[in-house]
Amino acid sequence: MSNVDFRLGKRPFYDNKRFRRGFAKSGDFTLAEEDILIRFGDTMSLLESGELSPESESERHFLEVLKDEGHAESKLEKTWVKYIHLARDRKRFHALNGKKHEPETVNEDVDYSDSDVLSDDITDDNIDSDN
Repeated sequence: MSNVDFRLGKRPFYDNKRFRRGFAKSGDFTLAEEDILIRFGDTMSLLESGELSPESESERHFLEVLKDEGHAESKLEKTWVKYIHLARDRKRFHALNGKKHEPETVNEDVDYSDSDVLSDDITDDNIDSDN
């Protein structure tokens, strides 16, 4: 499927809500993918929402891809599927302070008392004699 029979958008497509700095500057899209989204994104968006009816085989195939993403063949279709996932799916959040699963340990409650410490060995006489 080529993009030749896929209509250009009537206006450039931008998603300032999710990609404020542009598609390519987000780091998620290449320059070629950004160009596809800007040039064809308006048409793809309108086709997806049902506001525009498909006029060519490429546009009908595009609608089939929206139902089953595994059928994406052209760069245009793959770019739109990528855009959908990045713009609409929940973003994964990785925190550095997440819950840490501690290994199970044996709880040995050992009480130490003052009598367990050998304080008899340390006397003032021993300390003074070292100097």
